Amino acid sequence: MDQSQISRYKSLDFFARQVVEGFITGRHRSPFHGFSAEFSDYRQYNTGESTRNIDWRLYARTDKLFVKQFEEETNLRCQLLIDQSTSMLFPLERQGDAEHPNKLTFAVYASAVLIELLHRQRDAFGLTLLSNGIDRQTPCRSNAIHQRYLLSLLDELLQPVKADERPMRTTALADAIHLAAEQMHRRSLVVIFTDAFSSDSSNQEALFDALRHLRHNKHEVILFHTFDRRHELLLDYDARPHQFIDLETGRQVRLQPSEVAEAYSREMLQQQANLQQRALQYRIDYIPVDIAQGFHQIILPFLLKREGSK
Repeated sequence: MDQSQISRYKSLDFFARQVVEGFITGRHRSPFHGFSAEFSDYRQYNTGESTRNIDWRLYARTDKLFVKQFEEETNLRCQLLIDQSTSMLFPLERQGDAEHPNKLTFAVYASAVLIELLHRQRDAFGLTLLSNGIDRQTPCRSNAIHQRYLLSLLDELLQPVKADERPMRTTALADAIHLAAEQMHRRSLVVIFTDAFSSDSSNQEALFDALRHLRHNKHEVILFHTFDRRHELLLDYDARPHQFIDLETGRQVRLQPSEVAEAYSREMLQQQANLQQRALQYRIDYIPVDIAQGFHQIILPFLLKREGSK
């Protein structure tokens, strides 16, 4: 690999290793499933073999000993899905700032940390970039070359872009998740980073349907819902007229935030509550990410929670 390319993401690589090393020092358990097996069928137990895989519940019903057979024992497969629609760049001035990230920057650094953890556990990991479709997708692999490749892709997302060169990526998140679900043929851990912005209730219902699709296919799902609570959910700005620009369409509107803040925040908070409620209903691990809290205040409690749940 070209050394100039490697040097581009050295800082990202170092950051991920630093966070992971600080987290796992003195710990022995993994925050993820370290090993998994796909159940295939039953066969009759043969005298003298190990009793480890006997299905005792089936024995209680039939009074016969049967052993579970497994199609294949493999390490965990984890697919990281990042919404890279232009709204994820908010606030623009925080692009690439790990200490005070915007939404996309948080997704990039969190993904780098998870990739480092998965690589240490010899688990397989892949990356999918979404906007109004699947922009890029990699398979799940566990080797160091694949890790460096994914870090290079993540590093590209951190590069600042001039306003006149910034692509207008709209969001068709539900369609992209449906497509990703169809392309994941083995049971996986799916981690999604998105701000889940939708202009109406039908878009939100479509997103719920896509998340249900992942769960129907037996994937475990973790949803990082990224937002700036003060500015995006509460519309808390100075008491003066402001020019608001839709980062995905370029549409502009000038208004006095205090005149619409109450109705606006009521709608946005209701959308967040709906998303959280559906995640609970579908047994999805919902992680609200108010980026104003900073990266470490979100990712470290999440890893500790996952560790404690195993």
